[in-house]
Amino acid sequence: MKSAPSLFRFFLIPGIVSIAILAAVGMFFGLTALLTAALLVVLEITLSFDNAVVNARVLQGMSPVWQQRFLTWGIFTAVFLTRAVLPVLIVAASVAISPLTIAFVALFDPVRYAGLLHGAEHIIAAFGGMFLTMVGLKYFFDEEKEVHWIHHVELHFARWGSIEALEIAIALSILVGIAFFSPADSTGIFFAGIFAIVLFVLVQGVASSFDVSTKGSVAPGFALFVYLNVLDAAFSLDSVVGAFALSTSVLIITVGLGIGAYFVRMLTLYMVHNGTLARLRYIEHGAHWAILGLAGAMFANMFVDVPEPITGLIGLLFVGGAYLSSIRSVPIRA
Repeated sequence: MKSAPSLFRFFLIPGIVSIAILAAVGMFFGLTALLTAALLVVLEITLSFDNAVVNARVLQGMSPVWQQRFLTWGIFTAVFLTRAVLPVLIVAASVAISPLTIAFVALFDPVRYAGLLHGAEHIIAAFGGMFLTMVGLKYFFDEEKEVHWIHHVELHFARWGSIEALEIAIALSILVGIAFFSPADSTGIFFAGIFAIVLFVLVQGVASSFDVSTKGSVAPGFALFVYLNVLDAAFSLDSVVGAFALSTSVLIITVGLGIGAYFVRMLTLYMVHNGTLARLRYIEHGAHWAILGLAGAMFANMFVDVPEPITGLIGLLFVGGAYLSSIRSVPIRA
């Protein structure tokens, strides 16, 4: 029986590559750029740890080939499309300007681009927050869910799962309330949230329609691959916006967040290979509570300034609490 890889061996090569990239940043752009990129790596990992746990559950149903593609093909999607291209498209849509023009501004006038990105912050939060809300509610409103961490609350949620499309109704109610009371562009917030809900239902529906255990079939792996990358995009939007508080250089931000995203994906694969979800029975529960906490922080940020450390702390508290509960639930052998 093949033994699970150790944490050190699993992250040895990614660690060396990351250190080399950060050293190159320091060599060409200076010590300040190096420290900023390193801080962005920490920011990304902190905000996305719960993402790794949720991804691990989906990744377990994928073939080894698609698991590897999640790391290879997916890192291009995570670094380039999600953290570089997607914000450009959102800003372009929010200000009704060509994406090529916004991309030119991002490359050659980063200060102006940062201002435009923060101007679209409410729309970004509405999209990311609603998608994450759907992820969290879908997990808890499941009548077949038998294991509960916060027992009384999760037990009631599971019973309510028999009500068809309840999570959609709740998400829409939250969206209407936010759009109505938000001091920003309520129309843009509403349509961004609607798009997130529709996208979740579409991608989740397509992924669920396949038998992911069918070997040799391209469709199931691809559908889950798309779902994982959309989920990653929703998680990353908050850190992309927050990154501009540390730097206006698109290159430095992409490097820092990209390395963080790579480590999160490696952590996901490690959890799958190490059987982490099976050994830590409540860790997935804590991750989904953290997802709802992150969504709540994104919504709250539309009305008051929520510092990034607070957002990261929410996730760490839920996941850490679930980890401790999982350890305590393991029976002590005589």
